[in-house]
Amino acid sequence: MNELGIYRPGHSFLHRLPAGAKLVGLFVLAVVMWLVIRIWWLALVLLALVVVLYFGCGFKMKTVWRQIRPMVLILAFMLVANWIARDFAWSVGVVASICALVLAAALVTLTTKTLDMVETVVRFSRPLRRFGVDPERIGLAMALGIRCVPLVAGLARQVREAQIARGNLKSIRAFATPLLVSAIHSAGDMGDALIARGVDD
Repeated sequence: MNELGIYRPGHSFLHRLPAGAKLVGLFVLAVVMWLVIRIWWLALVLLALVVVLYFGCGFKMKTVWRQIRPMVLILAFMLVANWIARDFAWSVGVVASICALVLAAALVTLTTKTLDMVETVVRFSRPLRRFGVDPERIGLAMALGIRCVPLVAGLARQVREAQIARGNLKSIRAFATPLLVSAIHSAGDMGDALIARGVDD
């Protein structure tokens, strides 16, 4: 089962917390991680606290791993690149901060119904209407973004399985090209469906 971006019912304190409070908390965490990115050990402590939150919500370590697994190669590259460009402490702080934010954002989606998040974002965006911003479109964009995370992850899994069947695991191009084509095709289908329902009016 692909758990990326999918709400998981539960009775933990985070499940009961209002969507607005969780989104504000996520924003605060992003600011804090940006401030402590140079303090590698503190970034690791915050990352550990986010992982503890998963356990507090009833999730297992495999759920934590599934949120990070699609990014492992990118994170490894960032670790090495920042180590070469700056130093090891800086690279650890950067990677730990990114992991903490990705896991925290995933935890919000796992413990919050998509409709609740969309309604919260629309409500927060209403003051921007005077500047010509359409809150409903922002909410729709957010809903589509959340939906696309498990969709793209599923496409990536299908492409990887096809690679395994062909015995062509080492070629990055053989993985990236069909994944990109499939993602564009799915996005086109989604756009056509929205247009058919008059969303572009």
